Amino acid sequence: MKLLKSLIPLFLIAGAVLFYFLFIKNGNINVMPKTQTPQTPFVTIKNIDIEVSVARTPSEKEHGLSGTERLGEYQGMIFEFIPKSKPNFWMKDMLIPLDLIWIDGGKIVKIDKNVPNPAPDTPDARLELYYPNFPIDYVLEVNSGFCDKYGIVVGDSVTFNL
Repeated sequence: MKLLKSLIPLFLIAGAVLFYFLFIKNGNINVMPKTQTPQTPFVTIKNIDIEVSVARTPSEKEHGLSGTERLGEYQGMIFEFIPKSKPNFWMKDMLIPLDLIWIDGGKIVKIDKNVPNPAPDTPDARLELYYPNFPIDYVLEVNSGFCDKYGIVVGDSVTFNL
């Protein structure tokens, strides 16, 4: 009985090693470390990765960045329009100025720079509208001055990891 009790740890170790070589090392079991999280969506322009929140639903698009007090230097919001559309944007309830980057087919087709946030008491009817000249598939909102700071211009390519 004493011999059996002393062999139990040895059997457990041997079983763990066998399990490792048969299943985990051979790729039969997907092991993800507990610290790994799903990747944050981003877009890339001129080798600059911009971490984005994605607005796909009508509710997400309507709310946008309203009420946002600040964005990090490499943060923004991407609005997805599939199928392509000619959306109107305004700065209702915005607290910070933005650059609006209009994208079609992976290329920047228009930039509205330094779009100011309105005074808090501005009536909706007095808010300026921003829109593309033709249907687009994405609009990227970033901090005002971002395009000038990084030399982003119409014609630049945009890649998506959403």
